[in-house]
Amino acid sequence: MDEMKWLEIAVNTAPDKLDEVTARLTAAGMDGLVIEDEGDFLQFLEQNRKYWDYVDQELLDRMKGVTRVKFYVTDDEDGRAQLERYTRGLGWEYTVTPLADNDWAYSWQKYYKPLAIGQRLYVVPEWQREEPVPQGRSPLYLNPGLTFGTGSHASTQLCLEGVEEHTAAGRPVLDLGCGSGILSIAALCLGASTAVAVDIDPKAVDVAYENAALNGIGKDRYTVLAGDVISDASLAAELAQEKYHLVLANIVADVIIPLSLRVPQMLAEDGVFLCSGIIDTRAHEVEAALKKNGLTVTRKREKNGWVALEAKLG
Repeated sequence: MDEMKWLEIAVNTAPDKLDEVTARLTAAGMDGLVIEDEGDFLQFLEQNRKYWDYVDQELLDRMKGVTRVKFYVTDDEDGRAQLERYTRGLGWEYTVTPLADNDWAYSWQKYYKPLAIGQRLYVVPEWQREEPVPQGRSPLYLNPGLTFGTGSHASTQLCLEGVEEHTAAGRPVLDLGCGSGILSIAALCLGASTAVAVDIDPKAVDVAYENAALNGIGKDRYTVLAGDVISDASLAAELAQEKYHLVLANIVADVIIPLSLRVPQMLAEDGVFLCSGIIDTRAHEVEAALKKNGLTVTRKREKNGWVALEAKLG
């Protein structure tokens, strides 16, 4: 069967004309519209700023001044007839870009290659699991298309290096703000007995379980929960019933600072709290919070402007 091909149509407009353009396209029968607007994008960043310290400048530049409506039709006679109908009398310039179905759905896969981290870990995209793994490396299979962490970000690499160093065979791990589950799944692949992972986003639960399954890890060893450990005292108390040899938090400074109040209740006496996702200019704030809450920083790792801290009780 021939591969389906598509046309991406992008209508460039202005913020005060966005409703008019979408109304005309909808009236013409096109109801699958994608809106790209700098104002909405900046509002989204502002409303969700607690989840990050850093937004890529390239992304900001790409969205600057943008108000755009996109839609898709098949690249054939029927699709072009639809395109003519949708744009008749539209009154706005538009571009048409051919896309193969494979380009549309899977072109992002070319950006993910196996990644060697530390001395033992080897992060492998799920669709390359048949490729040989270097001798002495433990594979960690992930589907980066699912969401969240893939291991390519410097803060995640710093955390994975710490996971490799501090995972103890037969001992439990707690992953706070787990996202894709990459850190806790890595610990299980390296010999941790069990792991509990928590994320404020309910979508992370299924994502982490799916990535665990790719590595042959089931719910007998891995538990993923949705919740906010900072604001939910009952969840924090439930987690504190066990003391973990390794507690992980690859989030951002604004979350790690209040989270550090909870960590000592969950950490084994000889355990390690490993936190990352900290932009270097804010590392001193996190260190101060750790100290205030009874944790002593024992190591600081840095890479590309990002910092990971290791701390112990006392």
